[in-house]
Amino acid sequence: MKKKEIKIAIIDLYNNEVNEGIRCINEIVSDAVKKNNTAKISSRRFETRYKDEVPDSSYDIFISSGGPGSPFDGVNQKWDADYFKMLDEIWNYNQHEKENKKYIFFICHSFQMMARFFKFADVTERYEKSFGVLPFVRTNEGKKDFILSGLVDPFYAADFRQFQVVQPDKKIIDELGAKILSTEIDDHVHESAVMAVRISDEIAGTQFHPEADPSSMLFHLKQEERKKHVVEKFGEAKYHQMISLLEEPDKIKLTRETVLPAFLNSAIEKLNFIRT
Repeated sequence: MKKKEIKIAIIDLYNNEVNEGIRCINEIVSDAVKKNNTAKISSRRFETRYKDEVPDSSYDIFISSGGPGSPFDGVNQKWDADYFKMLDEIWNYNQHEKENKKYIFFICHSFQMMARFFKFADVTERYEKSFGVLPFVRTNEGKKDFILSGLVDPFYAADFRQFQVVQPDKKIIDELGAKILSTEIDDHVHESAVMAVRISDEIAGTQFHPEADPSSMLFHLKQEERKKHVVEKFGEAKYHQMISLLEEPDKIKLTRETVLPAFLNSAIEKLNFIRT
């Protein structure tokens, strides 16, 4: 039987800010298309926050990006309402569709938006901005989950946070059937922030940036303001250590090659099986 097209929507929440995130996501999507060459796959970027472009229901896989500022910036704005309407449609569709599900992955800013939508935890301003290549740990559920199972503890990832997802609500998590997959390592707080969550078999997200590669992090780390932030918080030696971590294959490179590719390849495989 002729295969139908699998459509991937890249949801851009950078609000026209210069960034490396979309380039990295595009490259990972391109790699997944090449790997899954028996399927007909197309992708399109939607500038949701800047132009209020929202993918319609014909799309199968959604990757929602990071972005600047507060996850509450869009309250009472059309793009925010349209974004949440899209999430509501995806969620309701998956509750009634038995096989041909829709898959969505949330990154950083989008992860905070996801927490707003599902209300499984509080979204608050962090006590200080977090920036750099930082270590995180997997929960027992995270060690078993296929998007994180290829990592080690601690694993390293790019982290840019002014806001955070904290104090998970066990009642709502249990009602959703959700699982917390990763938390931060931070000695300055009583409760670590949630860094990765699986809402369902089709819906997951990370507070860190799994798409980041060494080039994208060098782009950020070499900007004077961000270099100053890291040096003032961690010291000059830690800054240079972050630079060196970019070239170690078991650090940020491993995260880049593991998390989002695993999500994409699994979704494509399941959709391609159904449509074959």
